[in-house]
Amino acid sequence: MRPVLVLWDVDYTLVHAAGAGRALYDVVLTELYGVELAAPITSMAGRTDTSIALETLTAAGLDARAELQRFHRRLAARAHEHADMVRERGSVLPGVRAALAAVANLGADRTVVQSVLTGNLPALARVKLAAFGLTEHLDLDVGAYGDVSDIRADLVPIARRNAAARYGVDFTGRATVIIGDTPHDVAAAKAHDARAVGVGTGEFSLQQLADAGADVVLADLSDTGEVVAAILGDSGPPDAAVP
Repeated sequence: MRPVLVLWDVDYTLVHAAGAGRALYDVVLTELYGVELAAPITSMAGRTDTSIALETLTAAGLDARAELQRFHRRLAARAHEHADMVRERGSVLPGVRAALAAVANLGADRTVVQSVLTGNLPALARVKLAAFGLTEHLDLDVGAYGDVSDIRADLVPIARRNAAARYGVDFTGRATVIIGDTPHDVAAAKAHDARAVGVGTGEFSLQQLADAGADVVLADLSDTGEVVAAILGDSGPPDAAVP
């Protein structure tokens, strides 16, 4: 059977992190530059921390490209301080634990690797996932994170390359499945001929995810059988999307 590389988005696909990212940005901006956010950050949904940081630093009147790496380093250094906030105010989304376990069990018949493709910095992604004990079935070392590009689609070949090097398997084309709650996740998959599964647990409707080109759209991850079928299914029109 063909191998499968399953790349999960983190925020609003696996967890609700209670605004930890925004809080962290506020802390680091004040600590490094003595300023507060000049204006609310444009929606973070589906964007990478590189994209968000560039917008934030520019709005603060700073040389965004020159300060980006410094800003990222401080965000990563302070990420662990928000673990309690995530744990106490956040939540795991419906069906996530069972879905991760079910996909892991597919490995009896094929090479199945689960990791993340997320806009989060690595340190912040780990904080959010570890806060709820969700790392057991995820090989986070082969994931792709938001510190490398402001374009989400750029992360796909990174994760594929990492997974291929670690497991000795070719995950090109439809052997990669990207699961996320935004059209950005879907676009990243389509840009690299990966399979896209849209999940309606974020701010976008199932119809918006279907219109973006998702192969399958799910209301959430609560039906484990449905999740596994969505990951393994062949290409075709999106399953019954609703507004």
